[in-house]
Amino acid sequence: MRLRLGCRLKYEMQQATPMIAMLNVHFSRFPDLEQADFLRSVPTVPFESYRDSFGNWCTRFVAPEGLFELGTDVICRDAGAPDPVAPDAIQHAVQDLPADTLVYLLGSRYCDTDLLSDLAWSLFEGSPPGWDRVQAICDFVHQSLVFDYMKASATRTASQSHAEGYGVCRDFTHLAIAFCRCMNIPARYCTGYISDVGEPEPYAPGDFAAWMEVYLSGRWWTFDPRNNARRKGRVLIAIGRDAADVPLTHSFGANTLVDFEVWADELA
Repeated sequence: MRLRLGCRLKYEMQQATPMIAMLNVHFSRFPDLEQADFLRSVPTVPFESYRDSFGNWCTRFVAPEGLFELGTDVICRDAGAPDPVAPDAIQHAVQDLPADTLVYLLGSRYCDTDLLSDLAWSLFEGSPPGWDRVQAICDFVHQSLVFDYMKASATRTASQSHAEGYGVCRDFTHLAIAFCRCMNIPARYCTGYISDVGEPEPYAPGDFAAWMEVYLSGRWWTFDPRNNARRKGRVLIAIGRDAADVPLTHSFGANTLVDFEVWADELA
């Protein structure tokens, strides 16, 4: 299938402000794009791009004072299949893990494993290691948190999400990642688009989404504790240890987001 992906973000800038945007589709999906997903701004400003330490494509620029609009619009080809499933995928012993996965076993800004380790082992030690254990973690997180967009918080950690019992997709993801790491399963944070293809109407307003990837049987697998379902039309933008590594935009000065639109629509 063909998906039209994009976003439009409008800011009120109090003064000329340096910014970094992470809005381009991940390099692993570049071959699926029908054209390059260049960022566009109104008014036009010079862009400078680079890759961060996780391989994500970042764009830096200076937004001028006043109204400033940033966005992208691209068509991406997708197989139209749900996220893959591998019930027999195994969990590796820590000593057997590739070196580049070890960072995803450590605690991070929002995944406070030190506060959740005892709880994780009490909850999941009895589950079969591997795919079943990760699914048990997703089931628990999905059932124990209530999704509440109005209670979104930029500072909520995994342990706080568990204590409060609510959150948005990033909170579901942080808690599941933290539990996986406590159980010695490498887990990393993902942000991107998820289409509503195959889902019942009515659809919620478009937004970016968060999910996780875990390392089992020698590769990374997608798990989505917020939806706890295999979805179609999932397109990655960026990966990191948690949301602190992959802000969609990061500004170095005061501003107000005055309008926000995201789309991931199937084309006929």
